[in-house]
Amino acid sequence: MPKTTSNTIAIGTKATDFSLSDASGALHRLSDFDAAPALLVAFISNRCPFVQLIRDEFASFARQYGARGLQVIAINSNDSEAHPEESIEAIGREIEAIGYSFPYLKDEKQAVAKAYGAACTPDLFLFDGARKLVYHGQFDDARPGNGKIPTGRDLRAAADAVLTGLEPAAEQTPSIGCNIKWTPGNEPSWFSSAA
Repeated sequence: MPKTTSNTIAIGTKATDFSLSDASGALHRLSDFDAAPALLVAFISNRCPFVQLIRDEFASFARQYGARGLQVIAINSNDSEAHPEESIEAIGREIEAIGYSFPYLKDEKQAVAKAYGAACTPDLFLFDGARKLVYHGQFDDARPGNGKIPTGRDLRAAADAVLTGLEPAAEQTPSIGCNIKWTPGNEPSWFSSAA
């Protein structure tokens, strides 16, 4: 479980388009969510202890902020051949077990993770209505073993700002988690320095 910090991504970066399947086989595209005033793209995992620590609170956050207009999309980009618990079937089971109310998609070719510059799970990208990045930081400061209870404080503050037309704080603490499990030979250029 190498600890990996999220990459530095410039605020203002545009959201990259995608077309990914959920566990039922339905395709989801970025343009499907054009009407949402804000969009969170979250790269997560079923097996990573950092995600397992926050997943119940993350599910609660998504329900609460979804009612306010925030569209959450989760993406699993981990190598499912080496890690079957990251398969699209396992994603379907995770949705049921945790009660995720948002699309949870499989990035089998890992192209979307590369396009976004995702490095770890969780890796959180919050975009405004123009789909420009306004927040790329941690959920909160809870980590496996540090005794802190997940609240989503940092992400909640950023979402509150963007949903009321304000800019999230410029100082953003990077997310930290498990490195994305890249398919052998498919590692991005930043992987060697991040793992």
